[in-house]
Amino acid sequence: MKINLMITQISMLVLMIFMISSTCEAAEQPAPVLDTDGKALRAGVDYYVLPVFRGRGGGLTLDSTDEQNPCPLDVVQEQSEVDRGLPVYFKPVNPKKGVIRLETDLNVLFNASSICVQTTLWKLDVFDGKYFITTGGVEGNPGRDTISNWFKIQKYDSDYKFVYCPTVCDICRPVCGDVGIFIKDGKRRLALSDVPLKVMFKKV
Repeated sequence: MKINLMITQISMLVLMIFMISSTCEAAEQPAPVLDTDGKALRAGVDYYVLPVFRGRGGGLTLDSTDEQNPCPLDVVQEQSEVDRGLPVYFKPVNPKKGVIRLETDLNVLFNASSICVQTTLWKLDVFDGKYFITTGGVEGNPGRDTISNWFKIQKYDSDYKFVYCPTVCDICRPVCGDVGIFIKDGKRRLALSDVPLKVMFKKV
């Protein structure tokens, strides 16, 4: 009788520990990023990245902003608000995770072919002292060698913004900043900015 009681108590204790552990793990997980239908963004699924404010350009696409060196292609915003641009998809730092969550390092890729012999994966690059978002990054392999390839999505009021502040390298001290728009020669390039681009995600 005492043995059965002891087994029951141990079983209940193990169950309680499991429940507490599961609850803590769920509580620590960042909230999912939601699309325009209120559904969680999924890894590997195509989405249009659209501006929240109308009249300030359209979706995101690829374009060359340097006539002398057309490659790699840069991440730019369409001039017209009616243009949705090219679809992107996301790869979180943990490839086993299917949901895209806030404040989580991720790769961003255009689901499109490029005239350049390079990937369409976003990366941060410096030109004339300005930090721009271009392409040609390396997928996965988080660490010092890929530090420029990781972005995050943060809540911005009731919508979202992209930020560059990777945490995939413990010994690195990367520059951090919001992703906004830098306009030059008629091109609306994505760059680190004091004025973030407020965006929403529409499933293709």
